[in-house]
Amino acid sequence: MNAREEVLRRVRAARPAPAAGVVPRDYRTADDDDGHDDRLATDGNGRDDRLAMLVDRLLDYRAGVHRCTAGTLAATVAGLLGSRVVVPAGVPEGWLSAYQGMVVRDGEPALVEVAELDEPGLTVLTGCAAAIAQTGTLVLDAGPTQGRRLLTLVPDHHVCVVHAGQVTYGVPAGLARLGDPTRPLTLISGPSATSDIELNRVEGVHGPRRLDVVLVSAPAA
Repeated sequence: MNAREEVLRRVRAARPAPAAGVVPRDYRTADDDDGHDDRLATDGNGRDDRLAMLVDRLLDYRAGVHRCTAGTLAATVAGLLGSRVVVPAGVPEGWLSAYQGMVVRDGEPALVEVAELDEPGLTVLTGCAAAIAQTGTLVLDAGPTQGRRLLTLVPDHHVCVVHAGQVTYGVPAGLARLGDPTRPLTLISGPSATSDIELNRVEGVHGPRRLDVVLVSAPAA
């Protein structure tokens, strides 16, 4: 036995290891505790409140917000894109039906390279898994309309389509909407930004410098 092993033996013998405790798993999965029922109200009142809060938070984070309906979605998206856009394989063709530029679908036939995503003027268009009004956060879980995390971390400009039915009030209900919590998650609250010691804000350091959110209102009941 060497000196290290002897020291460790004495440490272990001096105090027995405590028994493993029970980890509580009663996590909140809804927003009712805050007085905000997360169920989408059929009269639209609860939904409108959440949408207004989400818009307020996104604007405060310096994201662009563009309200539209399902009928004007394609035209709204086309007005935000440049001459070239990269999209995940699962983005619906209808989102791009009014766009006249070059569309590159990731993985069809090959994955887009990092250097290509970093080219000036390129935009990435995705959907989201959920949007949290209270924090102004978009949640991406690498689903078919969101693709690889790389797609939304490298390009300078990210356009994200959010449907009204995807908006929750708080974080518990937002995470409860995820089909598989083990998937890789990206939580986006505004454009990428950081501040130095003098509080000078710099955008685009750790991700897209520009974030545009296309918020699709639910059809009238």
